[in-house]
Amino acid sequence: MRLARPAVSLLAALLAGCADERAPADPEAGRKVFARCANCHQVGPGARNVFGPELNGIVGRRAGSLPDYQYSPALRRAGFAWDEARLAAFLRDPDAVVPGNAMRFWGLSSERQLADLLAYLRTQPAR
Repeated sequence: MRLARPAVSLLAALLAGCADERAPADPEAGRKVFARCANCHQVGPGARNVFGPELNGIVGRRAGSLPDYQYSPALRRAGFAWDEARLAAFLRDPDAVVPGNAMRFWGLSSERQLADLLAYLRTQPAR
């Protein structure tokens, strides 16, 4: 079967886009995305709670559970541990996942940036 030239170009563009979406998440790119979070959150060996809680070991941590951070009542009552799917949903739309939480972040809409950010956060073990 022979495709017309415009169809071949369209197919090549679609396949190139799919390859981009399936590329492995990049923790280094995620570190750059985290710069948007760094006004309120810290990670790394010297991380501490500032305006928001430190995020070392966030995946697997019970929501609202750091003893030395004053969470919103909504997060303290959330009743779940952060897994990557829930964290991704929260980063897309915090109020949809935990209505009434105090985080003022309008969300990440880029799936690539979200995947990279999660890859970066995975490199930050709990302290």
